[in-house]
Amino acid sequence: MYYEMQPLIPALATMLCLAPGVATAEVTLVMGEEAGCIWCARWNAEVAPEYPLTAEGHAAPLRRIDIHASVPDDLDLAGRIRFTPTFILVHDGREIARREGYPGEEFFWPVLGAMLDDAARDIPELDGWRDAR
Repeated sequence: MYYEMQPLIPALATMLCLAPGVATAEVTLVMGEEAGCIWCARWNAEVAPEYPLTAEGHAAPLRRIDIHASVPDDLDLAGRIRFTPTFILVHDGREIARREGYPGEEFFWPVLGAMLDDAARDIPELDGWRDAR
């Protein structure tokens, strides 16, 4: 059966890549954090549980990094993370927006929404991100 299906594999792979909802580029929200950060703990309590269920979480899945560890090789950040938490919107590994601090949930959502709206002007994958759920 494998040999019968083998000619179809390239066509199926192409169809999968062109299917609606399959991203060709990756947008993520990187959260720079450190142990003992009370504002990180507050974000974890107030936002983290619901984040993956939101349009923002679908548009930019969360990735956490420790600010005292080496920056992962697949990230090209504009500069060192100095404050926690720091939220960095990343497209294909490259930083496109950054916000430092977390004064509360009522601040976080509008600021992240504005970051995504600004990024959507240049990143077709983010077009209509508010409708994604």
